[in-house]
Formats: sequence, C-alpha cells, structure tokens
Amino acid sequence: MMIDIYHNMLWPKYKGAVFSEAFSRARDTGREVRFFHIAATGYGRSAYGSVDTSYHQYPYRILFDEPYERLPQWRVALRLISEVWRSRSELVILPGYHRVEFWAMLLACMVRGKRRGVFCDSTMRDQPDRPLKRYLKRFFFRRCDGIFVYGQRSAEYVIAMGADPARVIDRCQAAALPHAYSPERAAQQRVANAARADAPKFLFAGLVCRNKGIEDLLHAFVQVLARHPAATLVLAGPVLESEGAGLRELAVSLGIDGATRFMGAMDIEQLAVQYSEATCLVLPSHTEAWGLVVNEALAYGCPVVVSDCCGCIPELVHEGVTGHVFATRNADDLARTLNRAVDTFGDVETAMRNCLDVASQYTPACAGRSIMDGCVKIIEEKRP
Repeated sequence: MMIDIYHNMLWPKYKGAVFSEAFSRARDTGREVRFFHIAATGYGRSAYGSVDTSYHQYPYRILFDEPYERLPQWRVALRLISEVWRSRSELVILPGYHRVEFWAMLLACMVRGKRRGVFCDSTMRDQPDRPLKRYLKRFFFRRCDGIFVYGQRSAEYVIAMGADPARVIDRCQAAALPHAYSPERAAQQRVANAARADAPKFLFAGLVCRNKGIEDLLHAFVQVLARHPAATLVLAGPVLESEGAGLRELAVSLGIDGATRFMGAMDIEQLAVQYSEATCLVLPSHTEAWGLVVNEALAYGCPVVVSDCCGCIPELVHEGVTGHVFATRNADDLARTLNRAVDTFGDVETAMRNCLDVASQYTPACAGRSIMDGCVKIIEEKRP
C-alpha cells in the first residue's frame, strides 16, 4: 500500500515535525508513504528565516525550484496532474481545496479512481463564504474519502459544508519546538523567569500587522498601563513593511512607545526565552484558522489570551485554566481580559502545569499518528 501526501511548501518547521512523525508511524506499521512539496518557500515566509530542513526527517521531493507565488497556476496544475496520473499510490492527500491546482489534482484522482483526502484548516469564524464558494466547497469535500482537520471548529466547518462526519479526521496540527526542548526544562525556566505580577509582560508572536489585531492590542495596552504602570508589551515577529511605520507611530501617539518593544523576527530558540518570561501570550487576530503560537506558548507553561475567532478554541484554550478568550476586534474587552489574566495566572506553577498538560496532548507525534491512522482508515474502508 502506497500513500502520497502533498503540501504546498517545505518551509514550515511544524509540517516538517508532523510529517516526520507520520513517516515514522508508517514505517513502524509497514506502510509506504511519499511526501511532495510544491515549492520550498513562498509568500514572504523568508522574512521569518530560511528553510530549516533539520525538522524534515522523512523522504520528500520538491516539485519546483521557484517560490510558490512566482509559479503560474497552469504550470503547477499540469505538473500535479502528471504526478497523480503516473503514481502507483492507492491514496493521495491533497494540500487544500482553495487553488485551481488542487482542483486539478482532485479531478485526476477521480478519473484514475484513486482514493483521496484533503487537508483543511478553515473554520466558520475564519473567512466569510459567498454562496458560490460554499457550493464549490461542498462539491469538493463530498468527493473526498477523508478530510484532515486541526480541531473541533474546523470539523464543524467541513461538516457544515457537506462532509460526512465519519470521514473527518482531526488533531492533525502541532508546533515544532527546538530539538533540545523538554517539558521539565521548560517548567524550570518558567518558574525561574516568569514576570512578576506587579510588572506583567504581554507577548505577541507572529507577523506584526493590522490583520493580527495589533492596533487593537496597542489601544488595549493603554488601559492595561493605567492599572499596571510597570507592564511591558513585546511584539516578537517581522513587521509588515507597508504597516510598520503606522503601527510604531500609533504606539507613540498613544503614549505607550516606552513600554512597547518591536523586537523583529525571532527564531524558535529566542522565542522560547520570551515564552518563559511572559505573563501570557496575546493573539488578537481578526482571523486565525488555528494559532500555532498558542501550542508553542503552552509548551513553555505560558498561558494565553486569544480572540474568539481562533481555531484552537476549545482544544488548547481552557477558560481560566490555560487562557482567556475575548471578543475579536474589541479593544476594551481585550484590555479587561489582559488585566484579568494577571490575576488569574498569578500562581505561576499551577498555570504552568495546566498549560504543559494540555500541550502534551497536541504534539507532532500525536498529529503524525492521527494523519497516518486516518490514511489507513480511508484505504481500508469500503466505498459506498
């Protein structure tokens, strides 16, 4: 039995970690699986750093040398049709459903009679759908033998789009942590380094831009400083070039520039230090299919405050236990929630243990096992 798994880019470390575990699971159970990446990188990912292949411990092929955004869709579609058509695999896992080339793969699988699955990270709260798009998604999902989703919100979405609940496979997402990571060491660092309650430190990790809710966060931080004058806000991540000057100017105009730090892009080792020190991670995104930084924060015992559009609710964010949820785009509610987080997570050790416990259930090993077990289920099930 051969399985082909496709993904858009090699760049993400987290996919490398998850696919490595999936490959290990396949090898242990006598299954043959091949991995294909359409391109090595693309769409500005290089701003976060170059491709780190140390996380990709599995055999893979890269189909194109150019960044993804430079590839004509017709060229990608023809190549993917050719790969599917010539493959001896019984099952093909598609990278998604939102691009022409993925539809081309689906049709090639249908004509060749191959079983097929698809990765989906969308949720009902992610992007609004127009009637035509909903119809097309229903068509796509109903013609897949399995749909791999990240969690409950994503599962609800594909079922609402017409997918058979029996064909939905979840828990397929996990973060890539430093190779030397251990929960024990993370716990020690958290206890030793966590910010004091009288000088809370709030951390954002990711692309610094308006769509991530940074304007909301800056406005909310004004109210937080009124209650906690020694508080700091750390923005760890590359700043979107077209918005960077405006966000910095906003911090100055609000009078919070002295307590706000634009740190720029950080690697996962540097972020580990930030997670160990922060009172909580803040993810105020306006749209967020999952939120891998929440996985990362919990793995370092760091609680989270997230907008209610995030896909990792309810799996990772347990209200008052590992984090708090606030209303998306509501800066006043965000301010109240950040102030509440200082009190809720004042017992650093208890909050840390709760976070590490939840994080341990969403590791690359768990996600890789879920993917491979789902593949086997698709192949072994009888088609109606």
